[in-house]
Amino acid sequence: MPRYPEHLTGEGPHNPFPGIKVLERKLGHAVPYQLGSNEGLDMPHHALREHFGDALAAHVYSYGDAEALGIRKRLSAQQGMPLETLLVDAGADSLMALALRTTCEPGDKVVSTAGTYPTFGYFARGQGCHLVEPSYFEAPGVLAPDLDALAIAAQDADARVVYLANPDNPSGHLHSDSDILKLREALPDTCWLLLDEAYGDFRDDAGSEFTTRAIPGVIRLRTLSKAHGLAGLRIGYAIAEPDVLAMMMKVRIHYAVSTFTQAAAEVVLDHPDEVNQHVADVKARREQLAEHFRALGADVLPSATNFIGIRLSSAELAAEVHQQLLAEGVLVARLAHPELANVIRITAVQAALEPGRLAALEKAIKT
Repeated sequence: MPRYPEHLTGEGPHNPFPGIKVLERKLGHAVPYQLGSNEGLDMPHHALREHFGDALAAHVYSYGDAEALGIRKRLSAQQGMPLETLLVDAGADSLMALALRTTCEPGDKVVSTAGTYPTFGYFARGQGCHLVEPSYFEAPGVLAPDLDALAIAAQDADARVVYLANPDNPSGHLHSDSDILKLREALPDTCWLLLDEAYGDFRDDAGSEFTTRAIPGVIRLRTLSKAHGLAGLRIGYAIAEPDVLAMMMKVRIHYAVSTFTQAAAEVVLDHPDEVNQHVADVKARREQLAEHFRALGADVLPSATNFIGIRLSSAELAAEVHQQLLAEGVLVARLAHPELANVIRITAVQAALEPGRLAALEKAIKT
């Protein structure tokens, strides 16, 4: 079983302020007179109400539900996940940092693919970890994290965590469920698999039994930023075994998710048809975008996400295209890592399909 840092074992730290919602659930009744939390409960908020309306103002006075029970109940009911395997926090990035705080100490080694989602490396270095980065596997039509290389690096380094985005960001590659389980089996017993599934809603099999399972030794990260359109409100969730989540709760910022964010997420989750339609529309635009660029002769990478990646002939050409588009007010993602600097990533929004919007890229592909 993967290990935790010594300071979290045994009693360890406990949240000193679980909040009024948690207290009410423990008591079994409401506490209408909040005279001990030192919140600004009597602030009139005239300016806020005038600007945003009373509906928003109703959510700003009190600290949020530290356990986000309403969101967890909805996720559990919709996706068939046990309630006790869910933890809600301020987006997948915050959960990533939380997972590292829970599992790593300064000096520990962690492994991720060179050029994958860079926030993991950013947080890992901030935690004092040493980052080991095997390269992507590249072949015609393929750019994918190399699972064998990740497992070998973890064994050689006695790593504490292996990070994998699946579907991958920035390549869009999706590894099979069996490949994920084989990777988990190939890792050291004391190593965690941190599985970033921020784009999992765009998988064709999203919601399958495997995608909702808590896997031993694995911390799965999800977000409501992509398919649910709530990136600005910062909310996501982790799926893991209950004892793992209990350890994460020891070092979690207890009110990281605001009352308004929770209320907004509950409204969106209560309208799954709108979410499902959005996902279907994104996937259709993604395929339309990919087909357009393939017809021009581009090396379009297969994607199970809400974007496509295009591999250009050189990093220099990618940089030139990126700058030309920026000058025209168009932002695409050019990957910063030197091993992937020839890749341009385009989000499958309607604006990407407008004729002439990506003319600089189209010209570079055709010349």
